[in-house]
Amino acid sequence: MQQVIEKLLILQDRDHRILRAKDHLARVEPERQALQSRAAAAQAGMETAKAKLKQVESDRKKLELEAESKKQQIERYALQQFQTKKNEEYRALAHEIDTCKASITELEDRQLGLMEEAEAIQIAAAAASREADEIRKAADEQLKELAAREQTLRSELTGLEGNRDQLTGAIEDRALRHYERLLHNKGDSVVVGIQHGVCGGCHMKFPVQLMVTCQAEKDLVTCPNCGRILYYTPDMDLAVAD
Repeated sequence: MQQVIEKLLILQDRDHRILRAKDHLARVEPERQALQSRAAAAQAGMETAKAKLKQVESDRKKLELEAESKKQQIERYALQQFQTKKNEEYRALAHEIDTCKASITELEDRQLGLMEEAEAIQIAAAAASREADEIRKAADEQLKELAAREQTLRSELTGLEGNRDQLTGAIEDRALRHYERLLHNKGDSVVVGIQHGVCGGCHMKFPVQLMVTCQAEKDLVTCPNCGRILYYTPDMDLAVAD
């Protein structure tokens, strides 16, 4: 194998590792945001439940005060009944007392309903609180692991990119320019073998003369179809597979 091909294959392997490191790094922030969003959603759910419980308790308290007000009205009406000597006024006050009693019954029924609702919400709020706490703790641990992974990846990437500069410095300009152009345009493997007599990139079948030239290992050979840089090793089968 030509020395330049060996160097390009090493460079290509390094570029693949750089691309993988960048890809893994690109996933870190979305993963971090997903963890934070899940924890925030659980916290919001807990706060919503607590706010609902507070509102129900407030509504129940209002009904309780309203019922108390009706009871005080009944006392006033009863006192007026005791003081009046007019039958018509007495009957009117009795009607008002009955109306207040009916209102009190309705208010107490509504209070009971709110108490039952508050009990159910309290249970849900307690469960939401426990869930939010568990999710927050799990998210904190995962965020720590994610931060450590990010730091490792950044360190790895820095080392890979620094080493790449050394590798490119050892490759002659013409071959390196062709490689860099292919890498920019295709973004995948650009130095490929000719296993089974076809291009390892675009899978075009080669004429015999091109395979002979590639075997000779004298010049840099490229695929006439996709432009990828070709190489041959003795373990490759040049016969086209059926």
